Amino acid sequence: MLSKSQIKLITQIKQKKYRQQYGLFVVEGVKGIVELLGSSIEMDTLYTVESFNIDAKNEVVISQSDLKRISALKNPNKALGVFKIPKPREIKKEGLIVALDDVRDPGNLGTIIRLCDWFGIEELICSHETVDCYNPKVVQATMGSIARVNISYVDLPKFLYGVDMPVFGAFMDGENIYNKMVPKNGVLVMGNEANGISSDVEELITEKISIPRFGKLKATESLNVATAAAILLSEFRR
Repeated sequence: MLSKSQIKLITQIKQKKYRQQYGLFVVEGVKGIVELLGSSIEMDTLYTVESFNIDAKNEVVISQSDLKRISALKNPNKALGVFKIPKPREIKKEGLIVALDDVRDPGNLGTIIRLCDWFGIEELICSHETVDCYNPKVVQATMGSIARVNISYVDLPKFLYGVDMPVFGAFMDGENIYNKMVPKNGVLVMGNEANGISSDVEELITEKISIPRFGKLKATESLNVATAAAILLSEFRR
């Protein structure tokens, strides 16, 4: 049976300030937990209705009703893991880097982390205004990819000012990405869902790129930021 202190901790670390205070985050679902167990991210405690046959000190077998009490999901999937937030790693300023300027939606960030994993992007740079990557909804959306991408929160203009490579920005009025030769090294900046790339970051963009609209009416205002990231990363890798 879960103790009140265990329930309180799990509930608290679903909020950013407590994640930062305790250095812990929540992962829900067997697939995501298994992915992280096989990574360098250290587990604190595993709460599960079926034993994973791991170190008994770190595993707590609970009932399905207890799992529902601590889960944020309508239909929790057998387990909830509490993991330790890894210490920040040095950013490698080489290869293709993705940078996010104030991306707020957890689902978008989670999908972009998964895209980085798929396309072999090792470094994901986030502005301080971007949603926390250890938000439970973000972690859920990554499906384990969060363990394989180095995610750093930085002063984005300062970071871009210090890189010695081209900085590409996604804009509606940029150069058609399908007509452009893109290098292997560079930074791809994606902007906020509603407002795009901020003016202070735009000043540091060296090449503006866009995804053309092919619809006859060209009435669609914009693409979802994660969808746009998928298309652009595919072109950079092609």
